[in-house]
Amino acid sequence: MGMGKTPGGDDGEEGVFAEINITPLTDIFLVLLIIFMVTSSVIVQQGPGGGTKAGLKVNLPKGGAADVTARTTDLSVAVLADGRFMLAGNVVSQDELQQAFDEAKQKDEETVVIVQADEGVPHGTVVQVMELAKKAGLAQLAIGVREGE
Repeated sequence: MGMGKTPGGDDGEEGVFAEINITPLTDIFLVLLIIFMVTSSVIVQQGPGGGTKAGLKVNLPKGGAADVTARTTDLSVAVLADGRFMLAGNVVSQDELQQAFDEAKQKDEETVVIVQADEGVPHGTVVQVMELAKKAGLAQLAIGVREGE
């Protein structure tokens, strides 16, 4: 806060005025804004569910109320409309998906594979993902749906 003389005093009396410098306040708000923007993007990318929460658009079919709750050890595989597989936000090949299933089996035998396929994906592609999981020894499978009306 700066203090100084009032300009233009006619009778020789000097007044005191105060001014607020808002530049440091603005700098602090801009730095906080940048921190929140960076932090929120990191949280979205590392959130639970892997790639299914990272801005991935999968049009799930409608179904009954969800009775499977995802655990941190569960593996969520998204099958996009064009048939590509996504795991933890990254597009993976069939071999990489098989390797991820094998690693999940070694870490925890009770791992649940949640297949979240787009409505337009052919049935055979979903079955292909399920067969890869069963081949790795993961017998607990679930299909991700959005809640119906």
